[in-house]
Amino acid sequence: MEHGKKVKKAISLETFVFLGIAGLVFGYLGTVMGVDKMFNTIMNTAHYLLIEVVFFIMAIAVLAGAFAALLSEFGVVALINKIISPIIKPIYGLPGAASIGMITTYLSDNPAIISLAHDKGFKKYFKNYEIPTLCNLGTAFGMGLIVSTFMIGLGNGTEFIVPVVLGNLGAVVGSVVSVRIMMIFTKQYYGVTKDNAAPTIDSDDFMKTREVREGNLFERVLDATLEGGKTGVELGLAIIPGVVIICTLVMVFTFGPAETVNGVAVYTGAKKEGVALFPKIGELLSPILTPLFGFKSAEAIAFPITSLGSVGAAMGLVKDFLAKSLIGPNDIAVFTAMGMCWSGYLSTHVGMMDALHVRKLASKAIISHTIGGMIAGIAAHYMFVLYSLFL
Repeated sequence: MEHGKKVKKAISLETFVFLGIAGLVFGYLGTVMGVDKMFNTIMNTAHYLLIEVVFFIMAIAVLAGAFAALLSEFGVVALINKIISPIIKPIYGLPGAASIGMITTYLSDNPAIISLAHDKGFKKYFKNYEIPTLCNLGTAFGMGLIVSTFMIGLGNGTEFIVPVVLGNLGAVVGSVVSVRIMMIFTKQYYGVTKDNAAPTIDSDDFMKTREVREGNLFERVLDATLEGGKTGVELGLAIIPGVVIICTLVMVFTFGPAETVNGVAVYTGAKKEGVALFPKIGELLSPILTPLFGFKSAEAIAFPITSLGSVGAAMGLVKDFLAKSLIGPNDIAVFTAMGMCWSGYLSTHVGMMDALHVRKLASKAIISHTIGGMIAGIAAHYMFVLYSLFL
């Protein structure tokens, strides 16, 4: 056995559990849709998602990446950081340097905060119990620019700009809740009290300088644009498995048959057909979901569920929701808030906490962020309600 590798018996209980669950899922789908139609739908939906959704998101990611690189290269990010860092301590209970992590993940993705947390020049401004909270802070802003740009691009003109702005504010509210709850757990873990908490180092020196590319103005613009665009391509490629696999399954459980004859479902094997299970669940939960999030339809529950594992996959659902008139501006605000705040945290949190050397706190981070994401969606909904009163 190689050092560090986890091994199990070749055939164990989980083998049969897996076969049982897979048999139930595909047996249910095959029984309702027909086995041949089920496989045709899965393949056609996966192909549709790859060609029409992934490449659309990738194009947005390339443009957003290029724009983000320009903002960083010419000091706009530093200016924004300078403005917001003084309010970080009273709101989040973290040093001003944490604002750099928020901006970095907003312009890229969740794991970007880990690179910062391993930087000695950055890490020295944080107390030991504050470091693990960076996982929740970074995740709450992960892919923020891409999610926001994507949602705005789906509207007619300026239709979704205000909902997206409100969604971003909702994500901020959710991030505060997530970080503050997580900090309670980290203080307990490290045995921190008011008496033994070390003072935070002033982070002004850390934010006085920034790295720039070599060359003249034109060369710096070109390099920043191309490097930022390349990052967008890498992100676009990285989301392919999540969008194609997760979104295909979610669509199969979200949408119904393409045709009905005399009230009877008729499956054709076309893309985006399914058994419409999630809407039934959504209808059962509507007494809870409607006052909390104000969803226009029961199908909308699929977005936050998918965001738990991959916000890229969740974004793949939105165009079809709009095409079927299943969502409106309020849903866009809630989707932006929850998609940005959660941003697939279930698939990244354990790895991120492991990278921060506090894997024992992974469950606490997940609990904190689950609550934070829910609060983000609720906040976005009620901010939109207030906004609507003044229209």
